[in-house]
Amino acid sequence: MTTYAIIGGTGLTALAGLELDQAQTFETPWGAPSAPVQRGHYAGRPVLFLARHGHPHRIPPHQVNYRANLWALKEAGAEAIVAVNAVGGIHAAMGSGHLCVPHQLVDYTWGRGHTFFEGADLEHVTHIDFSFPYDEPLRQRLLGALRRLQLPHSDHGVYAATQGPRLETAGEIVRLERDGCDVVGMTGMPEAALARELGLPYACLALVVNP
Repeated sequence: MTTYAIIGGTGLTALAGLELDQAQTFETPWGAPSAPVQRGHYAGRPVLFLARHGHPHRIPPHQVNYRANLWALKEAGAEAIVAVNAVGGIHAAMGSGHLCVPHQLVDYTWGRGHTFFEGADLEHVTHIDFSFPYDEPLRQRLLGALRRLQLPHSDHGVYAATQGPRLETAGEIVRLERDGCDVVGMTGMPEAALARELGLPYACLALVVNP
């Protein structure tokens, strides 16, 4: 049985219904993660949970230690990651409460620790294939669950990852729309790329909170 890790974003600093077995504190080569990794069972399945912004919500998006978070989840035994992100809606269909399972992303962030492949002791340069940033089988499992629950959702979309912590200007939203983006958030990158570097299937469940 696959051990899923859920990364909770704004509004999801604790997972209701999680039967908690233990909370593990990790020290990684990249420092401390945002919060302890909670290990337990959800709906009868083993699951890990990590609050991306800490618990309580205290770490802004540009200061999240994404490398430590992903490393800790891998060390804890995660085999796939579902990232929950609160986003703004750009496309007209993305109104408040709408769910989107993105199929692509555009990265507008800067200055974040964005790779595990750096430092003087590297054996060789590594270039991951990031053409399709989200794991398609995992995306399809999320979409199947949304269909079963009859929740309004989009089965594709382009996620724009911006720097934050401020919200975007109206002019920037026009630019993102012109670039083909459907939703905008501040935490989708480098999280997705780091998961790919660790070989962890990764998909995003985005909830529109700000149309």
